[in-house]
Amino acid sequence: MRVLVLAPHADDEVLGVGGTIARHVARGDEVYVGILTTGNPAYFSPESVEKDDCDAREAHRRLGVKKTFFCHDLLAPGMDLAPQYKVTEVIRGWLQEAQPDLLYIPHRGDIHLDHRLTYQAALVAARPGYSSVRRILAYETLSETEWAGPSHEDAFLPNIFVDISDYLETKHAAMLAYEAQIKQFPNPRSLEGIDALARMRGSTIQAPAAEAFALIREIVQ
Repeated sequence: MRVLVLAPHADDEVLGVGGTIARHVARGDEVYVGILTTGNPAYFSPESVEKDDCDAREAHRRLGVKKTFFCHDLLAPGMDLAPQYKVTEVIRGWLQEAQPDLLYIPHRGDIHLDHRLTYQAALVAARPGYSSVRRILAYETLSETEWAGPSHEDAFLPNIFVDISDYLETKHAAMLAYEAQIKQFPNPRSLEGIDALARMRGSTIQAPAAEAFALIREIVQ
């Protein structure tokens, strides 16, 4: 199986799919990650942007990712200033190269607009007949998904659970590559916060740890 994970920002992929990525790799699947934004030069130095790329490569090395795609044309903050078709074009290019069967995308209800834009652009790029994608799963991102407004349209309602009990430590190791993004508990982006969510999702399926997803589309032939 070939898998593509879309991340609006570097570290979203580890927070939402880190354990599942490690599980895919352990089972012989090819995993690709696409990071859609880069630090806006109005706020971030070239050195910090380069470090973010290096941190992502190291995190993905620890997970066993086959290839990481970077887009340095879409800015954070500022992704919303780009025409939506530009975001779609970037994703379409990655889909053409990776030819994934399975696509992971952020949840549409996340509080961060970049996540919402990524979700929408991904659905356009991965339309049936225009890509190889057979299955699309939306993941949850700590400090983004749980802060959405109290609306049923924004609620994350998972119906797919992946047992990552054997891969939680690998997820830790990958997240530690993003040392600048690690916070102190009780911040949700702490290792303790990551564990708390994994344990809670795991208890839903009576497993020590799990990651949860919402099935967006599946094509069965």
